[in-house]
Formats: sequence, C-alpha cells, structure tokens
Amino acid sequence: MAGPLAGLKVVELAGLAPAPFAGTLLADLGADVVRVDRAKPGADVLGVPNDPLTRGRRTIGVDTKSPEGVEVVLRLAERADVFIEGFRPGVAERMGLGPDDVQGRNPRIVYGRVTGWGQDGPLASAAGHDINYLSVAGALEPIGRAGERPVPPLNLVGDFAGGGMLLAFGILAALHERNTSGRGQVVDAAMVDGAALLMTQLFGMRSAGMWPNERGGNVLDGGAPFYDTYETADGKYVAVGAIEMRFWGDLVKVLELDPDELPVHLDWNQWPRLREILAAAIGKYTRDELVARAEGTDACLTPVLSPWEAAAHPHNAARGTFVEIGGVVQPAPAPRFDRTPPATPEPPHEKGADTADVLAELGYDAEGVEALRQAGAIAS
Repeated sequence: MAGPLAGLKVVELAGLAPAPFAGTLLADLGADVVRVDRAKPGADVLGVPNDPLTRGRRTIGVDTKSPEGVEVVLRLAERADVFIEGFRPGVAERMGLGPDDVQGRNPRIVYGRVTGWGQDGPLASAAGHDINYLSVAGALEPIGRAGERPVPPLNLVGDFAGGGMLLAFGILAALHERNTSGRGQVVDAAMVDGAALLMTQLFGMRSAGMWPNERGGNVLDGGAPFYDTYETADGKYVAVGAIEMRFWGDLVKVLELDPDELPVHLDWNQWPRLREILAAAIGKYTRDELVARAEGTDACLTPVLSPWEAAAHPHNAARGTFVEIGGVVQPAPAPRFDRTPPATPEPPHEKGADTADVLAELGYDAEGVEALRQAGAIAS
C-alpha cells in the first residue's frame, strides 16, 4: 500500500454515507481497510453499483447476527488499529460489536462511531438525515435566498464534512494520542456537532456585527452583489467573489464598467442597484466569453460547472483533481503529500469478494471456512 497511512489496519462495518466516507478517506491515503458487508447483499437505499465510496478496500461478507459471524469480526479487530461503525446508538452493542466487545479483544484499537445526533442527548435514538442535523445545528437556516425557504446544501455539510471527515480527523487524533498512552479510545463523531463546528466563523461575524441581516442579506450568503452567481447570455452561470477592493477593481475592468459611475460596492444600502448593474453587464456575454476575459486577472470570476464538467476544467485536469477508477470518473484522493503520495485507489470490489483471502489471514483453514459457510456466517 502507498500513502502516508500505509500499514494502518482498519475494520469498517458497512453503512451509508458518513461511515464509508471516513473509510474512503483512510483507504485513499494507504490504510488497509476491510469492509464488513452482509453475508447476503441486498439493495441499500441510495446505494449504487461500483460506488466510489467503497473504493480502495477489501470486502468480506459476514452475517453479524450469528455468533460465528461476530467472532470473525472480532478476530479482525484483534489485528486492527481502527474500527468504524455508523449505526444508531446501541445497535453495535446489541450485535456484540460495541466498544467494550471490540476493545476487550484489542485495548489499543481506536473505535470510531458516527451518528446524526451523537451517543447521548434527548435526540440520540431518534431517526434523522443530513437535513435534520443541519436544521438543529443552525447550519441550514442561513442557506438560501432572501424571502425564500432554506435550501439543503445536498448532504455535504452533515454526512460528509460534519460526519465522515470529522470522524476521520478524530480517528487520526486518537491514533496520535495512542503513541503516548498505548491505549485506544472511542471517537464519537456526531453530524449535529460537526455541522455546528463548521459554522464557527459565522458566530464570530455575528458577534462583530458583520452578519446583521436575515438569510440572503449578508456578505457570504448571496446578499452581496459582489459575492453571488449570475446568469450569462447562454443561460449558464458564473460565480463572482470580488470582495476585496483590488479584486473588485479587476472585476470592474473585466466588465468594462466605469468605476466613477458605480455605487460603492461595500455600501449595503446600494447593493440592490449594484446587483442590477452587474447582472446587466454579465448578461451581455456567454459564460466562456466572460471566463476568457477574466483569465489572468484577479477578478475572482469563474464558471459555475456541473460536477460532470469539472473534470475537464484545465486547472483540475492539470492537477489530476479527478481520476477514472473502474470506468467511473470521480474525485481523486486528497490532500497531496510530497514524500508519500497515495496510489490511485482500486475499483470497488464486489461485496464479499475477499472473504476467503481475509479469513485465511485470520488463520481459518479450509475446514474452518467451510464450517462458517455451512453455518451461514459468511458469504457462500
């Protein structure tokens, strides 16, 4: 395995979105991740074939409802550095795979768990999705246009940034601490906590009087005309982020506007008029014409690309920001490392495809494997 996490062994109980994303982040950087899938794979809501969230790791099919299957997972944990699960509180414990069970077999293991509401609190056992965690964290209300309802930012803020990425960060912090203590610990990554944490700057701006208005009326939420998107002549869009005066000056030049005739761009009271002027100026050009005009300047004007267009953008292409894995174009591992760069991840394996190989590593002989198969504890 290549990458800065080469040699790290991870066991991941199959789940949706945040837990597998944490596993992907670790696998992308070289960790040996074994994903525990169901012995009899079924259809998962939002699950897709050849899912990039399952790339770069091996997979075994195990019936974790059987004592034999649980024992297989515990034997995996004995040899691992990290254990990941994303169930509601108490589910892993009922399976016999909670922190006490796993750390009882391996006191050095870091047990990472990600949930929406966390392991305690009045809502801990309640159902929910990304949109619910954001709404309670205060991260959903500020997103949207003035006078309109809040808009879900896909499931990026809760599931991925505030969930899976926070879990991966917590796991690495716990591994660092283990170097001193020699002991593992439980990492509780709650999406409601993570979404709230991502709002830290906004609390500072509010306290300083820099976020005085309601949704859609402030500097960074589309309220400012110099920090927004605009439709171009061909029905596409550009993004403008010319906040600072020198960037604003470049944008004015790109749009061939007379700075002496423009409202003061930082005067909140003049924003409606300034927005009209920018919309009219930008609307004269196609998206690509405007991008070409802004090239080489600091106008902070960029094309609004679909995810499917982004891979072809010259900057992304030059950096290799996207890669093709198993016939699917997808984001490449990040961040970059100068001495220990990770390899391109392997395509996702079929669920349970590596069961025999992993069991052999655990010391199961042919007779033991057959006994597990006969008991229905592993994929047949």
